[in-house]
Amino acid sequence: MSMKTNRRGFLAGALVGGAGAALPGCAAPPAVAARDASANANYAKLDEVLRQPVLKRQLFSTPVIIETLELLRLDDSFLCRVRSKDGAVGISAANNSQQRSLYPIQVNRLQPFFLGKDARDLEALLEEVYVYQSNYKLQSLALWVPLATIEFAILDMLGRIANKSIGQLIGDIHNPKVAVYRANGERDVTAEAVMENLKKQVVESEAKALKIKIGGRMSHVEYPAGRSEKLIPMVRKEFGDQMVCYADSNGSYDIAEGIRFGRLLEEYKFAFYEEPVPFDWYEETKAVTDAVNIPVAGGEQEASLHAFRWLIANDGLDIVQPDLYYFGGFIRSMKVARMAAAMGKVHTPHISDGLGYLYMIHLVSAIPNAGPYHEFKGLSDEVPVECKTSSLKTENGVVTVPTGPGSGIEIDPAFIKKHTVVKGSSGGSAA
Repeated sequence: MSMKTNRRGFLAGALVGGAGAALPGCAAPPAVAARDASANANYAKLDEVLRQPVLKRQLFSTPVIIETLELLRLDDSFLCRVRSKDGAVGISAANNSQQRSLYPIQVNRLQPFFLGKDARDLEALLEEVYVYQSNYKLQSLALWVPLATIEFAILDMLGRIANKSIGQLIGDIHNPKVAVYRANGERDVTAEAVMENLKKQVVESEAKALKIKIGGRMSHVEYPAGRSEKLIPMVRKEFGDQMVCYADSNGSYDIAEGIRFGRLLEEYKFAFYEEPVPFDWYEETKAVTDAVNIPVAGGEQEASLHAFRWLIANDGLDIVQPDLYYFGGFIRSMKVARMAAAMGKVHTPHISDGLGYLYMIHLVSAIPNAGPYHEFKGLSDEVPVECKTSSLKTENGVVTVPTGPGSGIEIDPAFIKKHTVVKGSSGGSAA
């Protein structure tokens, strides 16, 4: 049996256990060899998927005109608030670690575009704003993190109008509960130190899966030397065969080393291998994927829908991992999930800071091809929230997805009131 067949079999099992060309907003794909008939058929299938709308516009019979769109700030805390002419309100929390650098892009380049627009047209507006004021030149986190923050607020507003959760706005609910894994992000410490902290994290969350970091990150030399070779068998010995184990190299290796570590992870029965080579080395990623039998995951840093299309059509990845903030929001991420589903692949989104975990489980709730476990960091204490339909905590390794309208949570009004409106130089943000 071929390696690819083995991987596909694994992915099919994981799903059971867990539950167009040149499109606007798409960068050029990597250079590839001439396509064969099979590749062309894959592209045709994916282009048909991409033509299908994501947002359920039919839920709204009358226009929802955006009257104000504001970015609110309290020190390094950022919230986005949208209000319709009829008085409906939606609010979102930004990825503060990124937004503290990127907020001028939101207030000066993005917010003015949305004023006076019909929020029901959000899917088309996301494509149009990409071209507005040549925003496509900001491709990557500089554009997509602020735009995702806006999209989250608009979807929160639309969900409250329709009395639907965000998941129900973009799909059907397949996963009302989400099983979690805990990720240990430590590098530059001994394998023994990683193990001690990882054991605590697993006990606290009752997670049935975990993820470790291997390598030195983006081709840097690992320290201490030999740490990963020691850590991989140590994790399996400590937690036993019943624990689902993942590993993330964050682009630490070239092809040869990527393959070597992939085979070591296979030996110790790890369930996926994330970013074996730098994230934008598309052909090198595929070379590792083709050579190893462990499913290869990637995409947390990816900004291009078209690049995901190439990776999926050409079997460059087995598991796709767009980050909701980094990739620009729910609608674009759902398009990736749908492409992956069409090719029998798994979608396991990456998670960011702030309310990133909340948004991620809403996306997972609506994805039929979601992976069996998803990263759990919990909600940041920086944003005080109340949720009437979920504790938002792990209970026996599982989190319940909120079922209330929009995001399903209420941010403390007193906390919101402490923020002030960030004024744009163009005057695009109305107070």
